[in-house]
Amino acid sequence: MKRLIVCLLLMSSASWSVAAELSQYAANKAMKANQLAQNDKLSEAIRTLKDAEVSRAYDKAYLARMLGVFYWQNEQLQPALKSLQQAVSSGELADDQAWTTRKMLADLLLVDHQYAKALPHYYQLVKAVPKDQNGYELWLRIGQIHYQSEQWQKSLDAIAQYEKFRRPDEVTPLSVKLGAQLQLERWKPAIPTIKRLLALEPEKSNWWLQLVSLELRTGQKRDALSSLGLAKLQGIDLSQQDLRLLAQLYAQNGVPERAAQVLEMLDDADSDIQLITERAFYWQRAKEWDQAISTWTLAARFNQKYHWNVAQLLNQQGQYREALVELDKVKEKDRQSQVALARTRALYKLNQLEDALIQAKKANNIDPSKEAEGWIKYLSQLRKIQDQRTS
Repeated sequence: MKRLIVCLLLMSSASWSVAAELSQYAANKAMKANQLAQNDKLSEAIRTLKDAEVSRAYDKAYLARMLGVFYWQNEQLQPALKSLQQAVSSGELADDQAWTTRKMLADLLLVDHQYAKALPHYYQLVKAVPKDQNGYELWLRIGQIHYQSEQWQKSLDAIAQYEKFRRPDEVTPLSVKLGAQLQLERWKPAIPTIKRLLALEPEKSNWWLQLVSLELRTGQKRDALSSLGLAKLQGIDLSQQDLRLLAQLYAQNGVPERAAQVLEMLDDADSDIQLITERAFYWQRAKEWDQAISTWTLAARFNQKYHWNVAQLLNQQGQYREALVELDKVKEKDRQSQVALARTRALYKLNQLEDALIQAKKANNIDPSKEAEGWIKYLSQLRKIQDQRTS
């Protein structure tokens, strides 16, 4: 903005000597005011122009334009706006001079957050852009104004015009585009926009997390896992909630071992019973039996009902004596039939057939089942064979 004002000021100082329309009196006042301004005497320059008694329409418009410049340099925004509005609405300024004056007015209205008043001027400016001006900047500002006014589609339309200039990607226009896309719930088109932002700011966690969120919204769970995993690899500081999401995504994409490993990184990994049981479940799904047993054992310290999970895995892994010890700790009444059957299996494997048969009958008495009956029949036959051999 400062460069813009300086350029306008230089244009003003050069143009009065060649402007056929400007009267000699007005030209003298303009030169005097400009000299004062260059010597940092802005208040005197303003007073010189205000005191000028001109009647010709062009003289008034030209001096009003200069006044707008000096007021702005003197940090008097409202008088600057008033003077520039007067110069623009006069219709006396022509071609590039008129264009740059209108642009300055539009920019100052934007600075003053008068979006509704600035917008028509920008739309007028884009109709004919001088060769030495940047049309893409105008479309960006139009897009920003529509965004501030919550006019999301018009904002996207303006950014589409901006992108026709094929500028290198920059954060500001892409942020406006992304914000409008999100407001309009255009999830899929927003994904490539975020990826372009990530190429510019790969260290910004917000872009990564928004990308993951959009990929989840659009059902791209594998892509979401890749994005969140890559963010972690690149050193993005993930919250506890983000890490839990990463673990869930690993599990949902068939990588339970990585899910368990991620859960181990959480602050409450060994004190939060839900985290412990989730981790144990993931280790079990990954068939990492030793890890699963130790994690279920940890869970059992917080809640005795998990002794059952430990006992089952010990039995499964052939650790029958340890399984029997663990089964003694299972106290839930509704599990006693299952506990008896588990004892049956462990005792059978340890060749304690009589004790195994007792447990099978106990299971059947608590809750009759084909499994219990099968064990009773099988073990009874084994005992007969054993007795016959003994006799």
